Amino acid sequence: MRQIVTPLLNWYELNKREMPWRDVRDPYLIWISEIMLQQTQVETVRPYFDRFIKLFPDVNTLAFSDQQQVLKAWEGLGYYSRARNLHKASKLVSSEMNGQLPGKFEELLEIPGIGPYTAAAIASIAFNESVPVVDGNVFRVFARLTELEDDISRPQTRKLVFESLKEIIPSENPSDFNQAVMELGALICRPKQPKCDECPVAEYCSGFRQGTFARFPVKRKMKDRPHKEIAVGLCFANGKVLIARRHENQMLAGMWEFPGGKVESGESFTECVKREFMEEVGLEITVTEKLAEVDHAFTHFSITIHAYLCTLISGTAQPLSGSEVRWVLPSELSQYPFPKANQVIINSFLNRTV
Repeated sequence: MRQIVTPLLNWYELNKREMPWRDVRDPYLIWISEIMLQQTQVETVRPYFDRFIKLFPDVNTLAFSDQQQVLKAWEGLGYYSRARNLHKASKLVSSEMNGQLPGKFEELLEIPGIGPYTAAAIASIAFNESVPVVDGNVFRVFARLTELEDDISRPQTRKLVFESLKEIIPSENPSDFNQAVMELGALICRPKQPKCDECPVAEYCSGFRQGTFARFPVKRKMKDRPHKEIAVGLCFANGKVLIARRHENQMLAGMWEFPGGKVESGESFTECVKREFMEEVGLEITVTEKLAEVDHAFTHFSITIHAYLCTLISGTAQPLSGSEVRWVLPSELSQYPFPKANQVIINSFLNRTV
């Protein structure tokens, strides 16, 4: 394995992509970028990173910002627990660490939301510690190089790969080595149709020599994702629409939504909306017409949201299942962080109320 280091680094120097967080040593910028890049493509992250850094240029600014500001800046990027943990961690770094991230891998692991991957990235890129980064791209490169038969979803396999790479990562500029392996996985050793003829380490790759690269990495087959039908209502009264904020112990915590929920067995979409309004916000409403239908996929399940226009019959809105409810003007909806799937519903609603 050690023989891959030099050709890999030479290839990286000539082929690395320009990124706003690349070739910087600021631990804060690296931290933000690595959190955003978790399970998210580079091109998706670019505009979010630029906007986020303009709003929160340092850890202290982020720490003293309201969570709603942070979630709004993250809106559309998904996996919102990343933003909440980032905000929580910034408060700890600001108050207990003088606004400075620690420079050691093991110390970084103590910060909420920073796991082995992010800790290794910060430690190696910002502080030059020789600790390997192990993400999906790295797993794929390593598994094909060595014909690794172990299931990469198992913690034991992650540890094996980590320890193996730790033996070969150079003490000088470990940052470039880590980024080179990740870049190789992103550009050359791709999940499908890898460009083996352009790979700088193909001669050292067992999967390439044996023609078995398509088998790797080995990962247990995921179960089919369950699908849920969701019905929500946009209750419009006195020129305002009702929105509700999700509780801190709920999925998508802190985000805003329109009252509604999962359609129960034997229940129609409109019946679901009426029931959910009573259960969630204590309002009796009538459903007037369907507004939109949106399909959305999460990591472990998918949903179809059926959105309806509603009118208020009686009651005073109260947060029975969430943390807050508000009547807002249609023009004010853009000020609140909503999950991505809601943007289609909001646009449809705004087009109807213009």
